[in-house]
Amino acid sequence: MSAVFERRTRRVVRSAVALLAVLAATAASAETFTVNVDQAHILKVPDKVTTIVIGNPLIADASLQSGGMLVVTGKSFGSTNLLALDRNGKTVMDTTLQVQGPAGSNLVVVYRGSDRESYSCTPECQPRVTLGDEQKFFSETLAQSGARSTQAQTPAH
Repeated sequence: MSAVFERRTRRVVRSAVALLAVLAATAASAETFTVNVDQAHILKVPDKVTTIVIGNPLIADASLQSGGMLVVTGKSFGSTNLLALDRNGKTVMDTTLQVQGPAGSNLVVVYRGSDRESYSCTPECQPRVTLGDEQKFFSETLAQSGARSTQAQTPAH
């Protein structure tokens, strides 16, 4: 009866070890990474990763770099998932990306009734393109920023 007991004990121990391995893998993949809108965050991914998939590309973007570096940029508020796949299409990383609003002591938000305007005060306050701002303020600020970028890329005559 001692041999039967030992076999059962070994099976229980093997099952418990397998269960702990599954739980550890689940806990590791359930990790959440937080990034602010308009900011980048660098994540280390396994070297064998060849493909990155973002669940909702309106919320975040990612660029895989050499050496297992992944640059994640927050594009809009919310949360989405990020999958990292190896050459065979096997998921080696499954994590949640949480994108939150801009942070910092240099951000000033002005409310005019229900309309919102955001300013970056570093050190003087200038209009800032921020999701959720009043439509006219947002559009005008974005148009100015776009016109400036276009002019910067136009060769001088």
